Amino acid sequence: METRKLQKVGGSTYSVSLPKEWATDHHLEAGMPIHLYPHTDGSLVVRSAAQDGEPLGATTITLPSADTDAVERTLRAAYVVGYDAVTLVAPEGAELTADERRAARRLVRSMVGLSVVEEMPDRITVENLLDAAEVSIRQSVIQLQFTALSMQRTAVERVTCDADGGVAQRTPDETAADPLDERDDEADRLFEMLTRHANRSLVDFEEVDALDVRRSELFDALVVARQLERVADHAVRIGSLADRMDAAVDDGPLAELRPLADAARGVVETATTAALDGSAERAHEALDRRDRVVDDVRALDQALFERAPPDAYALSRVLASLARTAECGGNVARVALRASVRPDA
Repeated sequence: METRKLQKVGGSTYSVSLPKEWATDHHLEAGMPIHLYPHTDGSLVVRSAAQDGEPLGATTITLPSADTDAVERTLRAAYVVGYDAVTLVAPEGAELTADERRAARRLVRSMVGLSVVEEMPDRITVENLLDAAEVSIRQSVIQLQFTALSMQRTAVERVTCDADGGVAQRTPDETAADPLDERDDEADRLFEMLTRHANRSLVDFEEVDALDVRRSELFDALVVARQLERVADHAVRIGSLADRMDAAVDDGPLAELRPLADAARGVVETATTAALDGSAERAHEALDRRDRVVDDVRALDQALFERAPPDAYALSRVLASLARTAECGGNVARVALRASVRPDA
């Protein structure tokens, strides 16, 4: 860090000298324009480039191979990095196949804000049309929490009993069009959108201004979103286990499973509220509840081992996912605690 004294020139103009080494490194000379970017966090950024975040404006990427996987992986990576526009070009001398174009369009539909804007025989261009000023980081986290917890509730209902005391079995058609998979896709969309904004904020200092958050808040939200996305993944795992379980599972373990699942969701909900509101009290509450859930899961898992009911192995794996759900909530609570003691809190 270097310190400079502010000088007043004339009646209303202030000036400050720039480090000579910095000016030399950027090939600046007297009389050349430089660019100043004031930001809402109180910082003033001096750049020699004409535009803040210019490197993320647009990119052209030549695909390493002609296949749908390469299209999806490359386009997803460019989106998450934060480019405004991405042109995918087929390998030299080749054209994009119909399958590759369909793969690109399918991925575009699965991402927040993306649209195909141009197609040619050997290339396709997609553009992000969502203005960062239209995005609420807080609401995105809340929506992701709602999606993940509703998934967990649905998955546990499959494992536990229907109104008659039997495991709820689904038809082959219901299994093929699994709403858990659809909601998991929604959770992934939200997480990747938040990751995109966090990555853009590392290059484009105006990103956090447009989002109306501090950079520390944005990265806290990203860590919280990662944990919520994992809660959604565990819900999918529980649902998959439920589909393979015997309909004649003993109702005893299932009755004990329900309150544990409710408690695990409660940990995540309390922790997320703590992170969003900066509440250290709620964060401690979530961590205490996390410890109780994990202890109760271990006790029930040990009881299952001793009783050896039907589908004991599957139930044990369900319990493991419930414990991991509570631990994800604990990780969110730790984010809230760190935020509560940060100097800018």
